[in-house]
Amino acid sequence: MLEKNNTRLINAWASFDWSNSVYNLIVTTAIFPIYYLSTTNIAFGGDTVQFFGISVVNSVLYSYAISFSFLVIVFLAPVLSGIADFSGRKKRFMQFFTYLGSLSCIGLYFFTGENIEYGIACTIFASIGFAGSLVFYNAFLPEVATEEKMDRVSARGFAMGYAGSVILLVINLVLYMKAELFGFENGSAATRFGFILVGVWWMSFAQIAFYYLEDRATGKQITMGILGNGIKELKKVYRVVKDKKVMMRFLTAFFIYSMGVQTVMLLAPLFGDKVVGITGNEMIIVVLILQIVAIVGAYFFALISKFRGNGFAIGSTLIIWIFVCVAGYFLKEKMSFYGLAGLLGFVMGGVQSISRSTYSKLIPEGTKDTASFFSFYDITEKLAIVIGSFSYGLIDMLTGSMRNSMIFMSLFFVGGFIVLQFAKLKKNLLLRAGS
Repeated sequence: MLEKNNTRLINAWASFDWSNSVYNLIVTTAIFPIYYLSTTNIAFGGDTVQFFGISVVNSVLYSYAISFSFLVIVFLAPVLSGIADFSGRKKRFMQFFTYLGSLSCIGLYFFTGENIEYGIACTIFASIGFAGSLVFYNAFLPEVATEEKMDRVSARGFAMGYAGSVILLVINLVLYMKAELFGFENGSAATRFGFILVGVWWMSFAQIAFYYLEDRATGKQITMGILGNGIKELKKVYRVVKDKKVMMRFLTAFFIYSMGVQTVMLLAPLFGDKVVGITGNEMIIVVLILQIVAIVGAYFFALISKFRGNGFAIGSTLIIWIFVCVAGYFLKEKMSFYGLAGLLGFVMGGVQSISRSTYSKLIPEGTKDTASFFSFYDITEKLAIVIGSFSYGLIDMLTGSMRNSMIFMSLFFVGGFIVLQFAKLKKNLLLRAGS
């Protein structure tokens, strides 16, 4: 059995953020979106591409691909988490999705623009691997930390993720800028090699968490009959959530504001490229600033939650998110984009970290089936991403402007903030015994 609040165990758990966050930064945020737009523009002579014979704008296709990948997780997570809780093997599933995601990242090395179907397939599988592994990683949080430590432990995970991402991003930036010096034909070849580095980094450093985290095997045999166990477990979780008004209202607010948070984070690079004219090199610098500021944000809002409560901390981030979206609509200059990206990074670290720890505190004490509870949490978040990213792409397609998509995202933050006020999260969050 895992020893809660053990420093070595907590660091090992947080190291998984160090390992997989490089995907979230380099593949989904900093480098791949710009590389994808550039190579497809060259291959197809413009931003309209042919995907299985269908004409579609490359940025719209990318947002739909991200939306689809998270939709897959929405359907997979209940079944897999149910099997994980039934068999007591959360780590086993965490490993499977890690290897799926990291190998898919390595596969992106062979994407050169004209083979867009292959590139989108690798993008989808990498996204599924990342999102799927997080379901089981997050489920270990209540097993490694007690309630009063969860905010800071959650923040440590995100901070380690941001720090590790910055290191590998700098390495990729040096390879890109000095491509010939390192034996690459050009910057594009160096960029593609960077995708291999992401996959290897992700797979290698994940072994630290895999070594220290332990499954609690039940000895029960997995048969076809228990495939529906995940749905049953999810229904049990829903009944618990429904009976606890605070938990229900928090998850409702989380669902609404996550439609904005995750979508803006995933698609901001496309916005910077197509609307503001940010180049690949400039985007990398922007993301470096964003990641460093996010570390500060994660710890800052953990401190705010300690003195003013989780509800106040999350609400504060949402107000800033609203400002970011509205300002994004009027954005014209690159310097303004840099400043806005820094502000986005600050609240990105805060809202993700505090949301995860808040939910952990709401899970009834003594619960063993944490994978099912975090599956419910993850489905809530992933369904929000599906709706958010699809809405972003749809508005871009219908209006021809990402500015309109950005202003639309602000409505999700306004709605989330309003519902959060009804949750009435207590300052000390001693909520397990409450309603």
